[in-house]
Amino acid sequence: MTAPPETFFDRTRNARKVMVLDLGFLGDTIHLLPALWRVRQAYPQAELHVTVSTHITSLMNCVPWVNRTWGYMRYPRHATLRENLQMVAALRREKFDVVINLNGSDRSSWLTFLSGARERLGRMPDDGGPLFWRRMFTAHVHYPFEPDPLYVQRCRCLEKAGFPFTRPEFHTQVDPAGLRAAEISADDRGNYFHLSPFTTADYKELPPAQLVELIAALAKNFPAKKIVLSCAPTEREQKKMAELLALLPEKPWRVLTGNLNLTQLAAVIQHSALHFCGDTGPFHLAVMTNAPAVAWFWPNPGLSQWVPTGDKYRVLVGANEPGAQYLRQIDTGELIRAAQSVLAGGAGNR
Repeated sequence: MTAPPETFFDRTRNARKVMVLDLGFLGDTIHLLPALWRVRQAYPQAELHVTVSTHITSLMNCVPWVNRTWGYMRYPRHATLRENLQMVAALRREKFDVVINLNGSDRSSWLTFLSGARERLGRMPDDGGPLFWRRMFTAHVHYPFEPDPLYVQRCRCLEKAGFPFTRPEFHTQVDPAGLRAAEISADDRGNYFHLSPFTTADYKELPPAQLVELIAALAKNFPAKKIVLSCAPTEREQKKMAELLALLPEKPWRVLTGNLNLTQLAAVIQHSALHFCGDTGPFHLAVMTNAPAVAWFWPNPGLSQWVPTGDKYRVLVGANEPGAQYLRQIDTGELIRAAQSVLAGGAGNR
């Protein structure tokens, strides 16, 4: 039987070794950071570990207050049975006092259970999970997966487990030296727009012709700002970048074709005057670094989890029309007006 969730922190406040286990992708991990900071503050004496997807471990260089980052293979392939068994064995060797899992997924729940930790806190899935789910934890909390932003949800879960209340905040340290990898100098900070135009699928993206139109409109309306384009190091995005560059009348100031790690990309976004993107990981890097952003999203049913509040952000929601390859009903003129509004400190999300 699990113990009352509100007693979890009182029972574990003297823990010496703590693991926060989360296997999400870039956006999920960024939205974990405020809760992770709260765990750090709650266990100041503990050795704090965190598990994230292997391909985004470089992000954790921005949180030096975590003692050790573990990688778990999820992309470009899933962990094999052997790798899962090795992971379980490694977790058990560490003899964690506490393992915390705030995403409620099946795989992370099993790893939490098999970790051998004396105390295990889990977040109940909205559907309650399998019949045996509760037995995998010594305490569990329930907090709806909508409508609050994901980083708020995870902090609320900790509150339900008795952790002291603190305002959800991103305590990250992004080394500005990361700009050098993009050939951007300290004098260029605040003098460029950064665009991350591609996502994981065409239906989340603006049509190529509209991207050309947007870049031209930015140059016309903000002549003092230079343009930086970036993409992920995947074959798909690099191909799309080459196709976009072929359509532009002149090459942008900087083109970054997947040659930066996540901390370097975070530095580029943090020091831009404004970040533009679709529903993709770099949007969450903007949120993490407190950089202003204008984004275009597809009509995702879980949209409210990913959109922050505040005057620094404007998110326009388009439509996936039948038979259309790309996102529709995003007006270029409205994107420009959104940029003007954000730069002027105007109205927030619509």
